[in-house]
Amino acid sequence: MGRLQEKVAVITGASSGIGRAIAIGFATEGARIVCSDIQSDARPEGYDADTQRETAEVITAQGGQACFVQADVTKGHEVEAVIRQAVERFGQLDIMVNNAGVFTRLAPIHEKTEEEYDFTMGVNAKGVWNGCQQAIRQFLKQGDGGKIVNIVSIAGVIGLPEEPAYCASKAAAANLTRQLAVDYGPHGINVNAICPNFLTTAMTRPFHENQDIKSTVEALTPLGRWGTIPDMVGPVIFLASSEADYVTGSLLMVDGGFTAK
Repeated sequence: MGRLQEKVAVITGASSGIGRAIAIGFATEGARIVCSDIQSDARPEGYDADTQRETAEVITAQGGQACFVQADVTKGHEVEAVIRQAVERFGQLDIMVNNAGVFTRLAPIHEKTEEEYDFTMGVNAKGVWNGCQQAIRQFLKQGDGGKIVNIVSIAGVIGLPEEPAYCASKAAAANLTRQLAVDYGPHGINVNAICPNFLTTAMTRPFHENQDIKSTVEALTPLGRWGTIPDMVGPVIFLASSEADYVTGSLLMVDGGFTAK
């Protein structure tokens, strides 16, 4: 029996990259999955396997249960609809993974536009807010707790060069994680976050293919390499499972030691 057997999980940004891998990993542990994203197709510039099939199709082909619900995480009513459809289809909600995120470009704050800031904060901060809010409302209605895992970043706890909006948005998500753990621990709701280092995803491909940036990240990482998508899946499964029942308000660094220096 899997560690998430019969649990119902909603995962945002599930069409590609980290979200796709988490969804498939959860399904192998027995969870029923609601995949949500602005589009169902995987990003072609990513590193995902079998991109001709949507995430939910991959899961069902492997014998799991999954569906796709389109939503823009910056719109609260759309996230609410995702949760409602999860409950209507599978009867409950047990796990919420707020994974959807964006990055625009490297530039110092004096070169950034207001539009870039609003877009980044909208997805990375407000999107996490919306996901947590709607999941918590459902958990309180059910009355038996629940698990929230927010995918943050090392940028939420340290400053990274020329990433002002990204760092600001991820720091907001990081401290929201801790605040919600305080408010909703008494209700049996665990709220934690994963903070990855640079990973090989569609969003970071330009950096990974830039030899100077790639080498710099490797040199600053004690384990000497970039993170991969599979590196993320096990830690998220742990935080979503009963094994982490006494873990809340934690920011788990999955960064190869980057922030330990």
